[in-house]
Amino acid sequence: MNDYHLSRELSYKKRWITPQIKSAIRSFPVVVITGARQVGKSTLLQNEFKDFKYISLDNFSMLQQAKTDPVSLWIDTDRLIIDEAQKAPELFAAIKMTVDAAKGKKRFILSGSSNILLMKQISETFAGRAVYFEMYPMTYSEMEHKTESPKRFFHLWAPSFKIEESRLPLLDPLPIMLRGFMPSLLTLTERRDVLLWWEGYIKTYLERDVRELTQIESLIDFKRVLDSIAIRTGNVLNQTDVSRDTGVSQPTVHRYLKLLEVSNIISRTPAYYPSRTKRITKAPKLFFIDPGLSIYLSGYYDEESLKNARELGSFFETMVHMHIKIASELLVPKAEVFYWRTTNGKEVDFVVEHGKKLVAIETKLTQNPSFNDAKNLLTFIEAYPQAVRGLLLHSGNSIKWLHSKVLALPWWWLWE
Repeated sequence: MNDYHLSRELSYKKRWITPQIKSAIRSFPVVVITGARQVGKSTLLQNEFKDFKYISLDNFSMLQQAKTDPVSLWIDTDRLIIDEAQKAPELFAAIKMTVDAAKGKKRFILSGSSNILLMKQISETFAGRAVYFEMYPMTYSEMEHKTESPKRFFHLWAPSFKIEESRLPLLDPLPIMLRGFMPSLLTLTERRDVLLWWEGYIKTYLERDVRELTQIESLIDFKRVLDSIAIRTGNVLNQTDVSRDTGVSQPTVHRYLKLLEVSNIISRTPAYYPSRTKRITKAPKLFFIDPGLSIYLSGYYDEESLKNARELGSFFETMVHMHIKIASELLVPKAEVFYWRTTNGKEVDFVVEHGKKLVAIETKLTQNPSFNDAKNLLTFIEAYPQAVRGLLLHSGNSIKWLHSKVLALPWWWLWE
C-alpha cells in the first residue's frame, strides 16, 4: 500500500477546531473549511458530521454532476458536505440560491485544499451567509489525545495570569519536528516510511494540485523554488535572493510563491506596526505550514543531520509558528500574528494581537534560558504598553520568570 494513503487506517483523533465548526453550522447556512492536503479535513468531517450527506468532488462522476446540475446533489437532503468544492465553482451560485430560498433550513459545509483561490470565488457569493475556517496540521497536544482547547494560551491575555516556577518532563523537539505534524504520519514508526510518505506527498502535490491550480511552464523550476524557500522558513522573505539562487525570474518566483500560499504550503507573517496601514509596507516572514515538510525539502533526513543544521533554529521557530497560528484561530475573534523588527536589528519572533492587547513571543532552541534571552522581549514591552507580557518558548523543561513581565516556558506547555 502507498504510504501516502495510510490516513484511512488512522484511528480518529479529535481536533481543537471541531466545536467552533459545530457552533458555526448551527448559526450560519454555509461553513467553508480550507487547509493543505492531508491535514485531516475529510477525516474530521466524516467523523464529526455523520448526520450530513458527504460527497467528494475527487470523484469524477460527482464532479461532472456538480458542474452540470449542482442542485441534484442536495435534492434529497438538507445537510450536505462537499469536499474539494473548489473544483466546481458552478456550485457556489446554486448553493447561494438554495440557501436564500430555504430560509435557514439548508446547511452546507464546503471543504477545499485551495485557500485564497477558494475564498476569492466565494467571498462575494456568500457575503453574510458563510463562516470561514482554516485547518492546519495536528498540534503536538492533539497527537497526544489532549483534545481540550489550549486554555493556557487563552489565559495569556488575562491580567490575573499567574504560574509558579517548576520543572517538567524534558521533551526533545527534534524527532517530532523531523517527522512532521500531518495526521497520516502518526501511523509510521520507521524513518524510511516517513521519508517515503513525504516523497509521495510532494509528488502528488506537484503532479496534481499544482497542475489543477494553474498552468506551470516548468515543474522543475517550481520544485527548485520550493526547495530554495524550504531553507528560508522562519526568515524575512527576499524574492530577489530566491530568484538569484534558483535562476528563475523574479516575476515567476512571485507567482510561484502565491501559488504555494494558495495551496496552503506556506504562509506569510506580516511585520507589526501600531498603524494598521503601515503593516503591509514591510516584507513578511515566510513559514512553511508544517516544519517536517521544510526539513524534508532542505535535505535533512535523520536526527544527526538535523541536529547540525544551520537552519535548526528556524525549523524550531516554524514549529512554534504552526502552534501559535492554530491557537490564534481558536480565539473569538481570531488573534492576528505578526513579527517585529527594528531598523537597528532588534527582533521579536511573534507578536500576537487580540483586540487592543499584545503578547510577544520569542523562540530559543536552548534548555537553559537566561535573562539575556529576554532582552528583545523587554525592548518590545517597553515600546508598546499594550503588551501584557512576553514569553520565551524554549526546548528545555523549566518554567521560570526571567523578568516580572517575561516568562520562559517549554515549547509544548502553552498548548496543553
